Amino acid sequence: MPTYNKLVRDRIPEVIENTGKKFSTRILSETEYLDQLKKKAYEELEEYVNTDNKKDAVEELADLLEIINALSEYHGSSIDEVEEVRKQKAEKRGGFKDKIFLIEVEDE
Repeated sequence: MPTYNKLVRDRIPEVIENTGKKFSTRILSETEYLDQLKKKAYEELEEYVNTDNKKDAVEELADLLEIINALSEYHGSSIDEVEEVRKQKAEKRGGFKDKIFLIEVEDE
């Protein structure tokens, strides 16, 4: 029986159960949950980085967005509040649309 030891989406146990396979799960503590969300964020980002087509890229971006949503809720916020902060930062400092690559800045 393969061992996964990782955070999974809420309905994964149901999906596994529907296959007739046996499995085990447990509910994480708050500290474990945050640690696993952060670990999952890296996992999903790596999967996105390794994509080579639009369809897979969008799938992985959706997974990243789900993690960001869960993290924002963990911190007592919402995806809407995160989006508002993103907009404010973009207005103040810009986004990444212009593809600017900073080489160096003179040190005084």
